[in-house]
Amino acid sequence: MWLGEYGERVAAAHLRKNGCSILQKNFRGRRKGEVDIIAQQGKLLLFIEVKTRHEDTPIRPYDAVTKDKQALIERGADAWLKAIGTRKLPWRFDVIEIYVSHGEKPRVNHIRNGF
Repeated sequence: MWLGEYGERVAAAHLRKNGCSILQKNFRGRRKGEVDIIAQQGKLLLFIEVKTRHEDTPIRPYDAVTKDKQALIERGADAWLKAIGTRKLPWRFDVIEIYVSHGEKPRVNHIRNGF
């Protein structure tokens, strides 16, 4: 659990450093939709899934973003757009991979238009 929370903090810091505003973290929609981070860069909304793994894990974090997980994120994004009352803003789905290794600075890989 701590690893995922840590990864989300690292991802949020990465986004802020790159000019994004964090609108919400861990958004949960009514229909089992969820989004780790909702951010805004200019007029563009970013619905972001964060996956954190130890550096020596043989499977890439992105590989955990399955079709079922994508559907869950899409339902969360739909709920967010309904909540703000507009679909006229452009948006995209990103994945941020966080790689951690003991005693090292985390490595961030931001995949734009991840799915």
